[in-house]
Amino acid sequence: MNATAQLFAILLVEDEAADAHLVKAALAENHILADLHHVLDGREALEYLRRQGPRYATARRPNLILLDLNMPRMDGRECLVALKSDPDLADIPVVVLTTSAVERDVLASYKLGAAGFITKPLDALQFIAAIRELGEYWFDLVRLPQRK
Repeated sequence: MNATAQLFAILLVEDEAADAHLVKAALAENHILADLHHVLDGREALEYLRRQGPRYATARRPNLILLDLNMPRMDGRECLVALKSDPDLADIPVVVLTTSAVERDVLASYKLGAAGFITKPLDALQFIAAIRELGEYWFDLVRLPQRK
């Protein structure tokens, strides 16, 4: 990854502890320097992004959101709608990272404003490779808007 990768912040919205651990391990394995913050569902993601409550008062605005679809309270679809309808949050790229490979989920995610859709590989080595490719794309190739 390039030297500016350390400046990137990622918000991981994932309710499964094992999957969140795998994302963290894959980032470390691939030497992706990113400030990763993990929340458990869409409601908590919105609280974090809007800096609601003392726990999130100093939350860092992410450069990228990794969003699971199937979560309790507020699922990824509902969260994506809320994100893309909020003028202060709509410009943050959201990549859906989910176990679903169903075409209607892929299509719906893009229609709701997702910047990408990745089906989580079941194999750990393939998962690590997928995160490496994600990092190469978002941190080395793509230019994201600078926002303070």
